[in-house]
Amino acid sequence: MKKLINDPADVVSEALTGLAAAHPELRVDLNNKIVYRADAPVPGKVGLISGGGSGHEPMHSGFVGMGMLDAACAGEVFTSPVPDQMLEATKTVDSGAGVLHIVKNYTGDVMNFEMAAELAAAETGVDVIQVVTNDDVAVKDSLYTAGRRGVGVTVLVEKLAGAAAEQGRPLKEVADVAQHVNDNGRSMGIALTPCTVPAAGKPTFTLAENEMEVGVGIHGEPGRATVSLAPARQVAEMLMEPILSDLPFTKGDSVIAFVNGMGGTPLLELYLMFGEVARILNGHGIEIARSLTGSYITSLEMAGCSVTLLKADDDLVRLWDAPVNTPALRWGI
Repeated sequence: MKKLINDPADVVSEALTGLAAAHPELRVDLNNKIVYRADAPVPGKVGLISGGGSGHEPMHSGFVGMGMLDAACAGEVFTSPVPDQMLEATKTVDSGAGVLHIVKNYTGDVMNFEMAAELAAAETGVDVIQVVTNDDVAVKDSLYTAGRRGVGVTVLVEKLAGAAAEQGRPLKEVADVAQHVNDNGRSMGIALTPCTVPAAGKPTFTLAENEMEVGVGIHGEPGRATVSLAPARQVAEMLMEPILSDLPFTKGDSVIAFVNGMGGTPLLELYLMFGEVARILNGHGIEIARSLTGSYITSLEMAGCSVTLLKADDDLVRLWDAPVNTPALRWGI
């Protein structure tokens, strides 16, 4: 195992210390492992919190700031945060307008966020709504989930619901935006290599030199099949066909297209993949309204990528274009 770490047990806390040093515009609670926007709670604004296991950076801590999240809870690597973290974050970001929990569909995350919401309501009366993302078309159930996994669409939910909250929309409307994005977004990923959790010291799964995993999860969960390596054109088709047919997406649709790196794939290859995605969409008569390319929801150093398509409408495009200022996403300011 070759990693730039000290002690595997200290990886998360030391990474948060570095995040605080690099981004003084954030407020980092090292004891509770929570990252806040410095001005939270924002008076009159719905609070947005998310969180999950570390190792997927920049999700979620890199999306804390104006136009996205008010707080992010960091669990240990590939491990859900605990309810106490989520409870503390919920109470801290509540300005009286309520709090939206954005939760990826992993059993521990869902259970712990639900417990935190119940505790927060009992202690302070805060109104909490939970939206669970479950956009992965690769498998129905996995090692970590009952139902589909929450993956790439989570980034889009945080951006679009965050913009709605920044506009001053009430909690129910912000939650409706988040739910609408999840309902109209689909994703699928592929891995070329496994990744190594620092505490384990060995790869999460094995792939031969001439193999790739189609439909892999962000924790290294198996997907639809282990297949022989193929050119990018064929890889894009393996990912796009299940995505397009699932919603389904049809001729005349407009989409926000997101090609995401899993942590170990250079932008050279991600842009090449985006070109293949654009070619396929053009062939189906689907317009790309907006796009995002880069490593935003990762799996440590795993090589590979995922594709997310969100059926867009005028309101979503306006929310996408709205200003955002976070460590990982920044435009319009």
